[in-house]
Amino acid sequence: MLTLEQRLSARLRSPDYQAWRAKVRTVGGCARPVRLFGSHRLQDAATGAVLHETGGSIFAPCGNRRDSVCPACSDRYAADAFHLVRAGVVGGAKGVPESVTARPRAFVTLTAPSFGRVHTRRVSARGRVMPCGCGERHRSEDDPRVGTPLDPESYDYVGAVLWQAHAGVLWQRFTMRLRRELAHRAGLRAREFADHARLSYSKVAEYQRRGLVHFHALVRLDGPGGATDPAPSWAGPGLLNEAVTAAARAVTVTITRPGGARLALTWGEQLDIRPVDTEDTVGGEGIADDALAGYIAKYATKGTGTTEGADRRIRSQLDIDHLRVSDHHRRLIQTCWDLGGLQAYEHLNLRRWAHMLGFRGHFLTKSRAYSTTFRAIRDDRRAFRLAETLEALDLDPDAVVVVNDWQFTGTGYRNDAERELAAGIADRIRDQRRQQYREENLR
Repeated sequence: MLTLEQRLSARLRSPDYQAWRAKVRTVGGCARPVRLFGSHRLQDAATGAVLHETGGSIFAPCGNRRDSVCPACSDRYAADAFHLVRAGVVGGAKGVPESVTARPRAFVTLTAPSFGRVHTRRVSARGRVMPCGCGERHRSEDDPRVGTPLDPESYDYVGAVLWQAHAGVLWQRFTMRLRRELAHRAGLRAREFADHARLSYSKVAEYQRRGLVHFHALVRLDGPGGATDPAPSWAGPGLLNEAVTAAARAVTVTITRPGGARLALTWGEQLDIRPVDTEDTVGGEGIADDALAGYIAKYATKGTGTTEGADRRIRSQLDIDHLRVSDHHRRLIQTCWDLGGLQAYEHLNLRRWAHMLGFRGHFLTKSRAYSTTFRAIRDDRRAFRLAETLEALDLDPDAVVVVNDWQFTGTGYRNDAERELAAGIADRIRDQRRQQYREENLR
């Protein structure tokens, strides 16, 4: 049997290697591309005559947003997320005016409550690592004990999973209550709020070391028309901060435990509200526009992490038994699987989301009028590429019809040698982008 090095050498010397490499580069070195076969034609809109045609076998990107699954597609998703978020922060693009920077805005972090004491790593103002509840000092940030329960047997795994499964509902109730709190402080009735102002936001979910999500959100107050409409005169940062605090403390989702006991799900005691600045502030409490957009885009591409959960769905108990995760996160997954088998929680689809530790929501969401959409950004990218092709062929865009005829033939690469080569191509593309970015910022 040939070694990997021999298979790599054979693939590099194969007659079709250059054509295969070109296909891999078109998808940025995607780790698991979709294989298609068919044709792409440009036809005259009036006569139907074929003006240009390409065909054969091509690759399409898998589109997975998780860096641990596909770094190439994750980079693309992060870039799209950055532009989506940034458009709503600084304006001046994607149909959002620059005047949004003058609106009342806040960067809000909402956390999960405690379900039992866990190992923590706290650092004093002088940089000294403080003792944990276990009596030791966790000097390394990568200490695998951080985030795991001090006493696993008394940790409320059922409560943690049920909170995670309802985190999206809790966020929805938070935004509803926030509108009412804003209306109350403005002297309006709740039903009158939409006639005077609009609450716009983008939020991202991030997993904590203990396996529960917390939400980072940019919250903005607009006029009733959304991003293009100035905020009402009574709206201000102080009013927004007060309303956020009140709404976060007030919302509750009440459910039932497996034994029938009632469980009130709330946000955790840690609530962080920071102002958003148009520029970086030295020693201030605010967060700069571009830093905020990059921060949200970064966490939008993360999954649960290779040491905290699974990147693919759990299909059976055997999958759980063979996961390479910590005991704590295995118990979270096991609790999802066990609760998912109970009729009372069938609507939560916990087995389907066991690999996400019970979290069923989208990682990046936004309100309708916050900014542009992922679809609009991707449509713009496709239109730009089509325009480049038409310009190279000297064709009139208004006189051309695009006809695509592709059939699915499979996913991924044929063997480990191709996967290894594709990963190398992806790394080189990523390094080239980083170098280009550094050079552009040095000009």
